[in-house]
Amino acid sequence: MALFLGHNIVNRNRKESELGLYNDYFAENPKFTETQFQRRFRMSRRLFLRIVNAVEAHNPYFKQMTNALDVLGLSCLQKVTTAHRILAYGIPADLTDEYLQIGESIAIESLRAFVKAIVEVFGDWYLRASNEADICRLLSIGEQRGFPGMLGSIDCMHWKWEKCPITWHGMYTGHYREPTIILEAVASQDLWLWHVFFGMPGSLNEINVLDRSLIFAALAEGHTTPVNYTINGHEYTMGYYLAAEIYPNWSTFVKTIPRPLGAKRKYFASKQDFARKDVERAFGVL
Repeated sequence: MALFLGHNIVNRNRKESELGLYNDYFAENPKFTETQFQRRFRMSRRLFLRIVNAVEAHNPYFKQMTNALDVLGLSCLQKVTTAHRILAYGIPADLTDEYLQIGESIAIESLRAFVKAIVEVFGDWYLRASNEADICRLLSIGEQRGFPGMLGSIDCMHWKWEKCPITWHGMYTGHYREPTIILEAVASQDLWLWHVFFGMPGSLNEINVLDRSLIFAALAEGHTTPVNYTINGHEYTMGYYLAAEIYPNWSTFVKTIPRPLGAKRKYFASKQDFARKDVERAFGVL
């Protein structure tokens, strides 16, 4: 007679874990301070709770319920914290089990439900193209800083891919000598990333990424918001981006002067370099 062995059952004290998580971070007088919360969760407590409440209201999966044996299940805080830590730290799913008492399969399930809920709840606002009101705000910020017609700063950064398959190392390894994935972004002064293009292999450079990016697709099709401004008596109808020297000499890119001679050129180069640091600061925050 065949013998069928069931899987190992771990008796987790989920209620105690939930209470510990709450007392550590979410109680009226939590064990850890707001500063410690921000360092460990990578955001403020207020923002984290806003996300928790939004996904719980959107997807019944995150509501705490009882099972057929009338045993209370995992709370929304436990599920979202598990998914968040996997995303924020890149840790294995079963590593959250020790503190949050969530098995590997439930942790992965929570992660998938969380990512899907985030896109469905916040996608229409945060994962959208800039509209006319956004363009007007960006132009106003640029003009106040001495760059009328400027829509932001564009650049690329390399994101280290620690678990890149060995067979893909050659494709994803460039001058960083390790596999990376490239993120192209346009950022404003307040670090709003209103354009992102992610996924190109690290062996490419900014020009190769730009050739594949869709940042100018709407411009090429003539669907962009009209931009009108005057510089030195000349009328212009197309916005521009502050860019590094490697970018091509297109009218939509304003680059610095490599070796400025004279007070006027030196002044422009210093202002351009300072304003272009917006995207570098955004990368630093990421």
